[in-house]
Amino acid sequence: MESLKGSVFLVILHLLGGALSSSLIQLNNNGYEGIVIGIDPSVPEDEALIQQIKDMVTQASPYLFEATGKRFYFKNVAILIPENWKTKPDYVRPKLETLKNADVLVAETSPPGNDQPYTEQVGKCGEMGDRIHLTPNFLAGKKLLQYGPQGRAFVHEWAHLRWGVFDEYNNDQKFYLSKGKPTPVNPPNTKDMNNEEKKIICGCIVEFCTEKNHNAEAPNLQNQRCNLRSTWEVIRDSEDFKKTTPMSTQPPMPTFSLLQIGKRIVCLVLDKSGSMSSGNRLNRMNQAGKLFLLQTVELGSWVGMVMFDGAAYIQSELRQINSGTDRDALTRSLPTVAAGGTSICSGLRSAFTVIRKKYPTHGSEIVLLTDGEDNTISGCFNEVKQSGAIIHTIALGPSAAKELEQLSKMTGGSQTSASDQAQNNGLIDAFAALASGNGALSQRSIQLESKGFALQSSQWMNGTVIVDSTVGKDTLFLITWTTQPPQIFLWDPSGKKQDGLVVDRNTKMAYLEIPGTAMVGVWKYSLQASSQTLTLTVTSRASSATLPPITVTSKMNKDTGKFPSPMVVYANIRHGASPVIRARVTALIESVNGKTVTLELLDNGAGADATKDDGVYSRYFTAYDANGRYSVKIRALGGTNAATQRATPQQSGVMYIPGWIENGEIKWNPPPPETNNELQVKQVCFSRTSSGGSFVASSVPKAPIPDLFPPCQITDLKAKIQGDNLINLTWTAPGDDYDHGRAYKYIIRISASILDLRDKFNDSVQVNTTDLIPKEANSEEVFVFQPENTAFANNTDLFIAIQAVDKANLKSEISNIARVSLFIPPPESPSPTKNSTICLEVNSSISGLQFFKIMWKWFGEMQVSLGLH
Repeated sequence: MESLKGSVFLVILHLLGGALSSSLIQLNNNGYEGIVIGIDPSVPEDEALIQQIKDMVTQASPYLFEATGKRFYFKNVAILIPENWKTKPDYVRPKLETLKNADVLVAETSPPGNDQPYTEQVGKCGEMGDRIHLTPNFLAGKKLLQYGPQGRAFVHEWAHLRWGVFDEYNNDQKFYLSKGKPTPVNPPNTKDMNNEEKKIICGCIVEFCTEKNHNAEAPNLQNQRCNLRSTWEVIRDSEDFKKTTPMSTQPPMPTFSLLQIGKRIVCLVLDKSGSMSSGNRLNRMNQAGKLFLLQTVELGSWVGMVMFDGAAYIQSELRQINSGTDRDALTRSLPTVAAGGTSICSGLRSAFTVIRKKYPTHGSEIVLLTDGEDNTISGCFNEVKQSGAIIHTIALGPSAAKELEQLSKMTGGSQTSASDQAQNNGLIDAFAALASGNGALSQRSIQLESKGFALQSSQWMNGTVIVDSTVGKDTLFLITWTTQPPQIFLWDPSGKKQDGLVVDRNTKMAYLEIPGTAMVGVWKYSLQASSQTLTLTVTSRASSATLPPITVTSKMNKDTGKFPSPMVVYANIRHGASPVIRARVTALIESVNGKTVTLELLDNGAGADATKDDGVYSRYFTAYDANGRYSVKIRALGGTNAATQRATPQQSGVMYIPGWIENGEIKWNPPPPETNNELQVKQVCFSRTSSGGSFVASSVPKAPIPDLFPPCQITDLKAKIQGDNLINLTWTAPGDDYDHGRAYKYIIRISASILDLRDKFNDSVQVNTTDLIPKEANSEEVFVFQPENTAFANNTDLFIAIQAVDKANLKSEISNIARVSLFIPPPESPSPTKNSTICLEVNSSISGLQFFKIMWKWFGEMQVSLGLH
């Protein structure tokens, strides 16, 4: 077996540029270690795929080394093999590596046909991306002519993933006007496909683009997101660059470990100390634990249970869940009495003992819930590290041990918190989010609804739950209460009343499991009670193993928010691999004090949102009210306007290669898959609820909180010529505090030099904005003006940028720079020949093949070849 060279226990989550990442990658003496490449369980078994992954990384490593000036290389890689593939002697069980934290995911696209490698990036320039996506067809070399050699493409995507750079080409706009002349956005290669020494990355030869050869005027994502800086400038500012120096010797070949995912092993470690008797905490823990055991944890999993106070007690040895009988037996082990002190280390040690009786602890999971302080936790950190177990922590109430987050971080586990406000249903949400990070998507429990109500005398709680066509299997309705059982009525979409509710008066909960697949449509419920708190939770699984369900995953950009730095909340909505757009998405962010702030998340490409209509909804959070933990819940609702975008919009991907030269003759590739809006399809109504984990706020001053938040940067400024010498500007309005409220005024400046406008904004010509009154945040702004005191002759390029100012005179970052060119093309363009010039409008009706033939003639002897852009 090829082992992971110098294998060490990976205990640190790498934070790059402040972004939160679950990646296990570490940089050690110029070499990247701990890279995880996961094969999705839906990929058919093919042993050749493993070798293809090895070949790609082996080819990529020396290319990365040369492209970064002998500074970085790939040292070791773990390949995650699905559980349903045949087991082999050289496959070992993973430790902290899971599909959830994989840096690269190998999966089929849905629908099939688009094999372009791409990287998910939701953050700002310089922030680490989420993961790279590759397809089996790409790895097998079937797309070599369209996207270039796999190793070189991987280096391109690595730059997106690791250093947060963006593409220096534009698939939508092939030309732009510079001083009235049409200029190509994407520089062509200058060598044929057989010259391996002159391949390009991001538009430049051999190495990454630098400030010397970067085109700051080209309309591409790198310029828009990175303030006109080149790829190499961004890499040079990274922490990786700062802590390395170029090597004087050639790097070693990368090594690989083959890890096969096995059955899930989980041990619940539950606090039953005296403080758990406060505020109904013990009962709420049992309600949430019962949901986990009845529904969340997957069939085939092994589950054990430990409870602790001042000592630890084994409640249940590992038991495999093969039926409802196994689930019921485990629920009977939940603790019933709270007493004693708190010894978290004792609970963890007992969990290790439970697991070791059947399996090694590495790769197992521990769910640790506590509400108490324990200043001895650090005493078992080394044992935790050595165990190789993944620890998910749930902090209940305001006094839970502050070291819990450290346990999650050092083991790659999730961190959640729940307040004592039972109506927020935070504890049940935390357990509902603990679906396997390795299992097939069709087996995961999906939360459709989570609501709570503090009812007064004889009130009714009425509502609906949508069961869409992508879910319905193993559907469970769960109701909890605090004093007396309520009246419960439930009707399916046909109006039939549902019977068979199981009532557990001891745990104060009732549940109904819908047999088979639940009917698609709107389910109605009515609950009636007096002076108590009720909650309703609905979970389900995919209706079919072949139809991917709609899912919502969420996260914060950081795990710690230090005032006045804002947090960013993200919600990613997918139907399989395709983004779901035009949904209504809200985030409920609850502080340690129980105060809840509701944010509408947006997919508008402005403010905190990086890309419009990519299915990632986001928003800034600035409403700090206390130091301590904040929990995050996401609610997503898709109505008649929601749609699935069939082809994933690629924020950052390898450039499609139109053709190559062979024996002096142009060979054309077929056109790339369409990605326009015409391929959107209507989606049925759906509802989803998802836990976004928790974060910890610090340095929050006592009320009243001072205004230290400026307006957010404008990132979608566009400009065009309107009429005679009039310039029409459009952008999305920022707020008073980032993307909330209303800014006080705008400062608009113009310059004939794009770099002068960026570097000397305050010295550039200011536009009269007396009549421009800012609108509410996220509204569309339109402003038309005529330049004054500026030579605006034909063939003049004019660059425009905006700065927003709030009432406290706090200023936003300077916006992206828009440009206009007073270039009036002749009525009829000449036919393209060598050394002639043409102007092609964006979204022209010209076909891809026709365009590239024209481009070939345009550049004459310049040859289109394989390579990376």
